[in-house]
Amino acid sequence: MLQKDTELQAWWKELREVGHGDKKDEPWWPKMQTRQELIDSVTIIIWMASALHAAVNLGKYPNGDYAPNRPGMSRRLIPEPGTPEYEELKVNPVKGYLKTITPQFQTLIGISALEVLSTHTSDEIYLGQRDSDEWTKDKEALQAFERFGKKLAQIEENITKMNNYKKWKNRTGPVKMPYTLLYPTSEPGLTAKGIPNSISI
Repeated sequence: MLQKDTELQAWWKELREVGHGDKKDEPWWPKMQTRQELIDSVTIIIWMASALHAAVNLGKYPNGDYAPNRPGMSRRLIPEPGTPEYEELKVNPVKGYLKTITPQFQTLIGISALEVLSTHTSDEIYLGQRDSDEWTKDKEALQAFERFGKKLAQIEENITKMNNYKKWKNRTGPVKMPYTLLYPTSEPGLTAKGIPNSISI
C-alpha cells in the first residue's frame, strides 16, 4: 500500500486539486493507494508525454501542411446564383476559388509554426535514451532500462516490416508514405519519426 507515502499523496492531491481543479471531483480519479494504481497512472503519463504526443504531433508538417495532402477548406459559403460572387466564380473560377481558401500570409505562418514544432534538434534525446550514464547506479534499474531499449528496437523493426507489406496500399502504394511516427529514434530535422524522451509543450 502507498497510503503512508506522504510525498506521493501530496503530489497526487496537487495534481488533482490544483493542476486539474475543474475536474477534481470526478469519480474516475485513481485513489493512488496501491502499487497497481501508481503503475497504471505513471504508464498513462509516460504514454501521453512521449509516444502519443509524437504520433499526433510530429507528422503534422509532412502529412498535413503539404497542401496537396489535405483538402482545401472554404472560408466562405458557396455563392448563390445571381450574386456578384457567383458571376465572378463563373467568369474567373481560379480567382473565385482563391478567395475561399486561407490567405497566403496566414498559410505561411501556419506552415512555419508546424515545421518548427515537427523538427527534431540535433541534441534530441529519444525514449529509451539518456544523455548521461550517471542517471542511476541502481543495477536493477539499469537492467530494466536496457530491456526497455531492446523492446523499443523491436517495435521499430516491427513497424519497418509492416511498412513493407504490399497489401497495405496506404504504406506501399503510389504515394510511398510509410508509417514512421512511432519509430523510437530519428535523425535531426523534419523526419516524421522519433519519440522524444520528453515534450516541451
